[in-house]
Amino acid sequence: MTTLMTMKSISFKNIASPKGFKATGIHCGLKHKKKDLALLVSDVPASVAGVFTTNAIQGAPLIVTKEVVQSTGKMQAIIINSGIANSCTGKQGIIDAYTMQEKTAEKLGISPKLVGVASTGVIGEMMKMEPLLAGIQKLHPIDELEGAIGFAQAIMTTDTVTKNTSYKTTIDDKEVIIAGTAKGSGMIEPNMATMLGFITTDANIESNYLQAALKSITDKTFNSITVDGDTSTNDMVIVMANGLAENNTLTPEHPDWENFIQTLHAVSQDLAKMIAKDGEGATKLIEVEVEGAATDAEARMIAKTVVGSPLVKTAIFGSDANWGRIIAAVGYSGAQLDPNAITIKIGGAKVVENGEPIPFSEEELFNYLKQHEVKINVVLNQGNGQGLAWGCDLTYDYVQINATYRS
Repeated sequence: MTTLMTMKSISFKNIASPKGFKATGIHCGLKHKKKDLALLVSDVPASVAGVFTTNAIQGAPLIVTKEVVQSTGKMQAIIINSGIANSCTGKQGIIDAYTMQEKTAEKLGISPKLVGVASTGVIGEMMKMEPLLAGIQKLHPIDELEGAIGFAQAIMTTDTVTKNTSYKTTIDDKEVIIAGTAKGSGMIEPNMATMLGFITTDANIESNYLQAALKSITDKTFNSITVDGDTSTNDMVIVMANGLAENNTLTPEHPDWENFIQTLHAVSQDLAKMIAKDGEGATKLIEVEVEGAATDAEARMIAKTVVGSPLVKTAIFGSDANWGRIIAAVGYSGAQLDPNAITIKIGGAKVVENGEPIPFSEEELFNYLKQHEVKINVVLNQGNGQGLAWGCDLTYDYVQINATYRS
């Protein structure tokens, strides 16, 4: 049996790193200048899994892609545009999403049932089909870093940086790579958010097991971040596994199953934290760790409540060690707790112990909170539940960006 120590980060983080994947991104004219059309392709049909927004209003591309994931369990390509979300666009929006699917399939010479569609951008605007369809004909995906960089750039909206990660592990003595690229900066309250995530792997695994793995990992990663509490209409995370590593088919009984799970978790967590760190206008990544909760689910709920509190977020922006806002958020999280058993640390400095305030150096914590990454630890002493959540500070720039988003 191989061990989890075989998992290693790859230096050149590339969505096309796993065997048999190619990617590209170009400017087609949906945006003024920046790249706005991307394509990810596998050499062969891949097992696919997906998780999607919980918003009752769902964009047309998401409807098309859910159909692919749920009806066939296979996907060979996904076409993505940025700039226009194709959401709340009525019957024409659905027609446009299917047209994107069909024209991409024609371009690649594959069945439309193997093509997913994703869009991100302004809600309520009709898709500009003429430049988009012309752009599809200009897409030439490659398995080199240049193509992956273009892909990552083309899916961005208000993101300030591209978000890429990849790891390799060993399964059946075969090297298996899992890589991911995401976009997301604002309107982030996953259950999913204005967040798109694409993960590729050359592992051999059936779609039902891949779906179960993704769902479990999503609850601990993508669904444990928040920027502003808004859940968008187009969010999705898609995983494609094409089997070209030629390992024996992965199942929970496979001796290297945990290698795969831990590596997929690492990719998902990296992308989730990158999204939280790149929150619109953000200057700091906030990590909240909760221990001693009644259950893991309650621990994650508390952690996400704290990191999502506007008062906590503004305090962190101002480098103010106002722990009262933290304990208040813990209290209204809805979790089971004893106020007299709560201990809170900010950056390792204890500020509350068993519900009682502890003297601390304001100057030292002020200096700590000026850092770009801030950690808050909450111990409840109610059980063995543990959970993590990530978010960012709330700044003047967040208001400015979202006040002029369509301008």
